[in-house]
This record gives sequence, C-alpha cells and structure tokens, in this order.
Amino acid sequence: MSLSKGTPAEGNFTGRRHHDVVIIGGGNAGVSLAGRLQRYGVEDVAVVEPAAEHRYQPLFSHIAGGRANASSAVRAQAAVMPRGVDWIQDGAVGVDPAAKTVNLASGGQLGYGQLVVCPGMQLDWDKIPGLAEAVRSPSGASHYELDLATKAWTLLKGLKAGTAVFTMPSGPIKCGGAAQKPMYLACDYWRKQGVLQDIRVVMVQPTATVFGVPGVDEELNRTIAEYGIELRLNSEVVTVAPGAQTVLIKNNGTGLAEELHYDVLNAVPPQSAPDWLKATDLPAPGDAGGFVEVDPQSLRHVRFPDIWSLGDAAATTNSKSGGALRKQAKVLAKNLVAAREGQPLPEKYDGYSVCPFTVSRSTVVFAEFGDQYQPMPSIPKVPTWKESRASWVVDRNIFPQVYWNLILKGRA
Repeated sequence: MSLSKGTPAEGNFTGRRHHDVVIIGGGNAGVSLAGRLQRYGVEDVAVVEPAAEHRYQPLFSHIAGGRANASSAVRAQAAVMPRGVDWIQDGAVGVDPAAKTVNLASGGQLGYGQLVVCPGMQLDWDKIPGLAEAVRSPSGASHYELDLATKAWTLLKGLKAGTAVFTMPSGPIKCGGAAQKPMYLACDYWRKQGVLQDIRVVMVQPTATVFGVPGVDEELNRTIAEYGIELRLNSEVVTVAPGAQTVLIKNNGTGLAEELHYDVLNAVPPQSAPDWLKATDLPAPGDAGGFVEVDPQSLRHVRFPDIWSLGDAAATTNSKSGGALRKQAKVLAKNLVAAREGQPLPEKYDGYSVCPFTVSRSTVVFAEFGDQYQPMPSIPKVPTWKESRASWVVDRNIFPQVYWNLILKGRA
C-alpha cells in the first residue's frame, strides 16, 4: 500500500502487514532515510511513528537562549513525510528477528524484508533523584524538551542576580555539546544587560575537559574565562532538592561532594535507548544503554543481517548528532540497497560528528571531529573551530532551511 504525502496509514489494526522496508522512528533518521531510499528506487517503505509533530531539535538550544521561537522548530509530521512512504501512526513495542516482525502498541504486527531501527533516545529524568520535579518547578528547566526550553529562556532572561547552574550527565546523550549552548547565550545576554557580574554561573561537566577536541577546547576555555563561568570538570549532579533549590555535585575523580544553591537550574537528563528496545534481542548482551548492536562502519546488525540502525539508538562509536546522522543515512541507504540485491556493501561510515557551539548571541565555534574526538574539518586546513559570525549564520539560518527542505527529503 502506498499513500500520498501527509496521509498516515491506519495504525490500529490487529492483523499483520508486510513491507519491503520498515523504519521504526519518524525523526530526522527515519524520515531522511525514507526519502533517500525512495530516491534509490526502494518503493515499499513504511515509517512507524506515533507523534503528530516533527521537531527540529538543534533549535531547542536557541529557543532556551532566546534566539529562536518554539514555532520555528515544529512542523506537522504529515508535512515532512516523503510522498509515497506509508506513515504508520503507531508506536513500536517489540521486534522479533526470527519472525521478522515488528509489534505495535495497537496490537498489530508489521512484517519486513529489511528493518531499520532508529527510534532515538529516551530522557531518563528519574535516574537523578529530584531532577524530574526540579525542571518542572518554578526555578528549573531544560532545553531537551520543547516546553521546558521555552521556560528556560523565561527564567534566564529574568535573572538579575544569583546563581545559575547548567548540567550535563555522564553516558551517551544526543549532541553532548548542546548542554553548554544556552549557558553561553545567557551569559552574553546578561553581559549586554549589565548584570553578568552579579550572576554566578556554574557548569557541571562529567568529562576531563570542556569538550575533548583539540582546538575546540581552547576556544571554549577562552569563552568560559571571559564570562567568568565556574567549570566543574569530572563532575555530575547526583541529587536535586527542588524545594531547597540545591544540587549535590560529585567529583568523580576525588569522590568529594558539594552542595550548591541555585536560583535557576538548566539540566540535561541522563539518556538511553527506549525501554522497549532494551527488552529485545537487538542490543549487545550486557549493554545497559540498550543500543542496537551494529557494525559501526556498515550500520548493519552484527547478528541479524536484515536489521540496521542509525542515529541516537545505534551502538556506534561516534558522538551522537544530526551531522553524524546525515552521513550515516547516506551510508545505510546505499548499503541496504546493495544488500537487497545480494551485492557487497559499498559504503563505510567514518565516525564523523559535528557540534556548533553558540558561544555568543552572534558567533559560533564549529566543532567537527571523529569518533576518537580528533579534528575532522569538512574543509581541510580551514580552522572551522575558531569563533566566527559566519558559523553563526550557517548554524542558525542555513542549517534549519537545509533540514526542512533537503535533509528530510533525502537530498542532503
């Protein structure tokens, strides 16, 4: 069955349907891959996605920093689904690799010839005691959920004095550098308002350096010094007391703990693969994160050759980001087409990722790097990691248009 663009297939069925390719997840990964597969001649593609809205998450940091409106990050899922792709507006709850079926929340089943698993990551708010309550309290927020990103800017622009705490958890998260972006945008705003000297800014970072990429670290450390930010390296928040407005920060190197009062808390939660995915046979045995066990170069499952994964839910070695996903989609699409034809897999993903750091309200430090955090600039010998206005224009103005008009259509 092939539907016109914007028409979801009926999700509430109890029987079984079959598609040549089933894609679990209608985010960046699923939609852009579906568009690319169609361009490569794969006609029977279905995308399983329950959400009626599609969200461009890189703008969430700009929303939290007061440099974008929430409406600019949202479009109807029907509007971005490639024409001819069957959108099944339902949720996946299980995969049976032996039977080659996907179980749906409505009770139905989908049979597949090839399966691509890319449902993204879930936000594990409850892994840090008190965090879920804190971000919903009057003094807490997070730019990892759209409504909380809008709230974050309300809190940050209203702060005239006191302590603002920005946190990042340990473990895999989507776009790890995004944890810092609203902090820099807020600091630049406070500086322009003449109140930065009255605000104590604390960044809690679980890693040994501010990011880990040579050149980028130097630029970020310079910015941190200019704003007077207190950087807590090798540290993470272990508990939050929303009523008292305090966080307990543990230094993982020394084991020492520090209780810190905050007036505004912008927190990034721990993250993992969806619980239903953890319960399948797709993750590697013992992988607590539940990510799909794939060859990091071919993106094909190491035990089930008709299953593939990309994006945040894949157990690849790269830093998870939209830029990484764009390259992965090209590799996976070409490899999947070759596999259907019984041909050797022609493409390899090289571990590339990218993170644009919005270090002011008009400049960006553009980090491009590999899976060992080695610099990997798109333009050789050009120091794209240097703070620049041009990088801001690319990140804030050009990338969203490329996303909506090219990437989701499988053309970039």
